[in-house]
Amino acid sequence: MLEFLRDIFTGINGALDVLLSEALNLPPAAVLGIQNLLGVMVVSGFGLVLVIFTIWIERKVAGRMQDRFGPNRVGPYGLFQSVADALKMISKETITPDGADVVVYNIAPLLAVIAVLAIWAVVPFARTAIGTDLSIGALYFVAVSGLGTLAVIMAGWSSNNKYALLGAFRAVAQLISYEVPLILMLLVPVLLAGSMRMNEIVQAQSIWFVVMAPIPALVFFISNQAETGRTPFDLLEAESEIVAGYHVEYSGMMFGMFMLSEFLHSFTISALVATLFFGGWRGPGAASIPTLGFVYFMAKTFLIYFVTMWVRFTVPRIRIDQLMAFNWKFLVPVSLATMVVIPLVDKIAREIRIGGAPIYTVPDLATLQNMTALESIRVSLPRAGVLLVTNLVLGLVVFAILAQAARRQREAFEAGLEAEPAAAGAGD
Repeated sequence: MLEFLRDIFTGINGALDVLLSEALNLPPAAVLGIQNLLGVMVVSGFGLVLVIFTIWIERKVAGRMQDRFGPNRVGPYGLFQSVADALKMISKETITPDGADVVVYNIAPLLAVIAVLAIWAVVPFARTAIGTDLSIGALYFVAVSGLGTLAVIMAGWSSNNKYALLGAFRAVAQLISYEVPLILMLLVPVLLAGSMRMNEIVQAQSIWFVVMAPIPALVFFISNQAETGRTPFDLLEAESEIVAGYHVEYSGMMFGMFMLSEFLHSFTISALVATLFFGGWRGPGAASIPTLGFVYFMAKTFLIYFVTMWVRFTVPRIRIDQLMAFNWKFLVPVSLATMVVIPLVDKIAREIRIGGAPIYTVPDLATLQNMTALESIRVSLPRAGVLLVTNLVLGLVVFAILAQAARRQREAFEAGLEAEPAAAGAGD
């Protein structure tokens, strides 16, 4: 029993294997197929049920931050408010507008949810708990995320509504634009780990990658906020401007699926940030006790998710021109510079020799796994120090450039103010 609690994932899988192969006498191919099907159902069910809980959390946190109560009537502490909302959406009529492309119109909400759920297939919950440990896990995440963009344009195009179409065009412009810095910053942990396998990226973080690459972690987080359409980037459905955006024609549970995908996507992004930059399931004892690793992973994910809520409830929405300018004039240049500088410094530091020895060496994953936690941290410290200093220097350069640009704008503004009285006097 104690061994089962130490690794509940392997224990459940082993029990299923015994039940299906020995008790039911099924062939190995059928056993594997049933195990994979059950795994998909469990992970998908976990994500869908979790949304009900996270919506309640968001409402309660919003209430506390905005000096109000939040849900407090349906169930204890309002816990069943999200359930009541879901039942209300299910009971509402689903309306298809005249002239709509019925097939595309009905597929779009489903595709939006599938695009988010599919990401969880490569997220390692613990050392022994991952849906499928693809050798191209990071690339898979990028590819699957693109399905969400496709769902947006399908919804707007098929609705036979010019406001929905305009909203979809604007949403797709935002999503595609912010994918550029997102993908560039995704490459940084891939290069630092030397692998695109999500589990190996986690195992390579003796010291969290957020310490070695804080700028990529911040840009990745901000870009994902824009990808999910969260404040201050919630221009995907700016009600005051484009009548709720691309899903204006959807009602009932069809609209509820878009809402579901947004909240689930936000939590999924928090899980990815935790995996790529905060060590994922890693923590004291997590390698030998995978169940404990799952606790670490969820704790980190919820902490990052709280930050997303904090930003959502305190930062106002920005304009569409500000949103696009922030991406193309700031995030993309910073991402390109970071993408070049960090791997270059990392390579140079490995090649430069002081006293016949390189500044640091990067052991392979197998060597790291055979080390104790303290030994792996000690080996990774020189690399973490060099890359952290590199990020700090790069951050200071970016800050200096921004300060200089702000100074020029202020001087131009003040010069304009001084010119106005002179022009008025000349006119008199």
